[in-house]
Amino acid sequence: MFHTTFYVRRLHSLVGLVAVGGFLLEHVITNARALGGPESLNSALAMMEAIPKPIFLGLEIFAVAVPFLFHIIYGIYICNQAKNNPGNYGYIRNWQFALQRWTAWYLLFFLIGHVVYLRIFLKAIGGEHINYALIAAHLSNPIIWVLYLIGMVAAIFHFCNGITTFCMTWGITKGPRAQTVVGVASMGLCALLSLITLAFMVSYLI
Repeated sequence: MFHTTFYVRRLHSLVGLVAVGGFLLEHVITNARALGGPESLNSALAMMEAIPKPIFLGLEIFAVAVPFLFHIIYGIYICNQAKNNPGNYGYIRNWQFALQRWTAWYLLFFLIGHVVYLRIFLKAIGGEHINYALIAAHLSNPIIWVLYLIGMVAAIFHFCNGITTFCMTWGITKGPRAQTVVGVASMGLCALLSLITLAFMVSYLI
């Protein structure tokens, strides 16, 4: 018998790790160039602008938009099926289980706002080139700065915790010891990426 849910869940975790996770890492690495000043970030953004528009649009649609939509739509279904119980059971995995879903809901609205404003309103409709000055001006509003920081950290946690669940879902970490090692390593990566994110977010304010 073909178990649709079994394979869709694995595809969902694979897309989250490879496509969504890859985009997040690229986003963090590119924005970290802001630590080197406006010229450093602008040069990194110019490299992406140099990609021919048909190729860039194809990448945005098939390598970003389609995987994101699949991960989001099926993720909403998973969230609605989940029963969070961190208050009743204080184990760390239960809290991570709950946070995975809480961050998912926050990211849903955060990404809609982020994409609509920067990618559609400013770039597609307004013809603006995304650069250091534009980002710094956008983040000069303290409320937006805080919302963006929360959004980035939420995305980082969601991705890093997803590494642990991916390894369990795909049977890579079968025993408690292996799961603990991968879990600790994933949270270590989460801490590192969060610190890098905090650093470049603060740099926009200086």
